Amino acid sequence: SKRSVRSLLTRLLAPCCRKTQGIPTSAVGVFHTAKTAALGAMAAKSGGSNVDEPLDLLRLSLDERIYVKMRGDRELRGKLHAYDQHLNMILGEVEEVITVVEYDEDTCEEHVKMTKRNVEMLYVRGDGVILVSPPLRTT
Repeated sequence: SKRSVRSLLTRLLAPCCRKTQGIPTSAVGVFHTAKTAALGAMAAKSGGSNVDEPLDLLRLSLDERIYVKMRGDRELRGKLHAYDQHLNMILGEVEEVITVVEYDEDTCEEHVKMTKRNVEMLYVRGDGVILVSPPLRTT
């Protein structure tokens, strides 16, 4: 599982790393993983639990289960392995729920159909993301 995540990240990010040689890092998209978050927290020495910017909430949710609401009445629940500034995400152990509402004109009734599927690893394109909710935290 960790090996498959690492190999998936390597395959996704390797072409980007080759293409970006010589380009300033500010022009390059970066996937944040648990390792990069830990390094950033160590560098900042802030304890790693501050939320100063919106994406900090995602950083704190790395390697935890999150809820993602998508366009097209889709909902995802899975373990966040990586994300970037565009909200592209790699989720593991994902449950996807697709809701379809059909309207019957003859009877004027709505029929709600929910389809569920489980996916081991999923790449989520950020432009379809409406909402991301981190897990509940108790203090």
